[in-house]
Amino acid sequence: MPKRVAILQSSYIPWKGYFDIIHDVDEFVFLDDVQYTKRDWRTRNRIKTEHGVAWLTIPVGGHRDRKICDVELPASWAAEHWRRIEASYSRAPHFDDYRSLLEDVYVRRKWRLLSELNQFLIRTIASDILGIRAQFRESRELGASGRGQERILEIVERAGADGYVSGPSAKAYLEPERFAERGIELTWKSYDGYPEYPQLHPPFAHDVTILDLLFHTGSAAPWYIWGWRSAQ
Repeated sequence: MPKRVAILQSSYIPWKGYFDIIHDVDEFVFLDDVQYTKRDWRTRNRIKTEHGVAWLTIPVGGHRDRKICDVELPASWAAEHWRRIEASYSRAPHFDDYRSLLEDVYVRRKWRLLSELNQFLIRTIASDILGIRAQFRESRELGASGRGQERILEIVERAGADGYVSGPSAKAYLEPERFAERGIELTWKSYDGYPEYPQLHPPFAHDVTILDLLFHTGSAAPWYIWGWRSAQ
C-alpha cells in the first residue's frame, strides 16, 4: 500500500496549515531531535485580541546549544498564557467546548519539556478534535543520522514511505530530483484559498493559532482547513 509521510518540528499551538499537512499523510513524524532555533514557532504563536494580533511566547531562555527535544520549560508561564487566551476568546461561540482541555493543559498539568507540551497539544487537537487518522511518531525512533535534506530522505525511507508532503517554504532547500532518484513522490502543500470564518476582533487574520479557528467554528473547523476543497 502507498504510504505518505510529513516531517516537521513540533510547534506551539500551530496554525491550521500545520494540521492541513497532517491530514494529508498516513504518518506524521516530529523532527524534534534537531537544533532549537530562537524566535521561531517552537515556543510561540499568535492570537487575536481586541488590540490586534499578539504573540504568546514561552520564555525558555536564549541558550542555543540544545535540541528541541531537550528544551526545558520554566516554572511559571502557563497561567499567563491561559489568562490571555481566556481574555481574548471567552466570548467566542465555541470557547467553552474546549475549556476543560485547555484548563488541563495550562492549569492542572505541569510540563517539563517543550517538545512534550507541543506534541501533546498537536496530537490531541489532530486526533481527538479534528478527527485526523494519521499516526504519529518521533524522528528519534527512526535513527536517522544525516543532515538537512539527507536526513529527511533517510526518515522517509526508514518509515517505509514512498511519498513525502512538504510545506512550500522547503522549496528553498529541497531538491525534487533527489526524491525522484530514490523513488519518493514529493508533494508541495499549498496554503492558498483558505476560507474566512466569523472572527472576533476584525480585520480577519489567517496566520494565528488553530485555537482561534476552534473557538469560532467548533466542530465545523475541519471544513475550514481541508473540507472546503471538495466543494470547489
